[in-house]
Amino acid sequence: MASNGQQRIVAGVNGSGASQAALRWAAAEASMRHAELHVVHAWDPIQHRAPYASASASAAADQERQAAEGRLDAAMRAVFGPAPPGRVTAELAEGRAERVLVEHSAGAGLLVLGATTASDPAARPAGPVVRACLAHARCPVVIISATAASTAGFCCAAQRSARFGADGARLAAKPVVTALAAGS
Repeated sequence: MASNGQQRIVAGVNGSGASQAALRWAAAEASMRHAELHVVHAWDPIQHRAPYASASASAAADQERQAAEGRLDAAMRAVFGPAPPGRVTAELAEGRAERVLVEHSAGAGLLVLGATTASDPAARPAGPVVRACLAHARCPVVIISATAASTAGFCCAAQRSARFGADGARLAAKPVVTALAAGS
């Protein structure tokens, strides 16, 4: 729940077509539920800086932050046009995407992410961010596949996701909804 008692949906975006499809899905879901939509783009400057980097690296970090702001703005404009609806907020969050999104899942009704690989429920989820969110999110997770990004309609199938530990061992299942391309 949001601080005002209203349900909140969190959508993680990274500039990919799948994350834009996920944002579209999240916006439609938020509208249907009369929920707040909080769009998050995580930016990790530490990931790009060597510990021995000179002080001039801060100028490069500022450029990287501006580029991250540009990616978030572009994702918002692609889905909402020049001005997002009233119940939509956007945040450029500093930190590793996995940590930022799991933290934002606390108190959310849904966490919505895009995946760039096929949405086979029996396969491992795509990428480390999706896997970390499936393993640690504090709310249900919705994954929108890359194939859904190129179609006009979605159909959603409730699944139980497979979770894997660091050693590759299968852990307990967690609810997840996978959006499939219409007609799949």
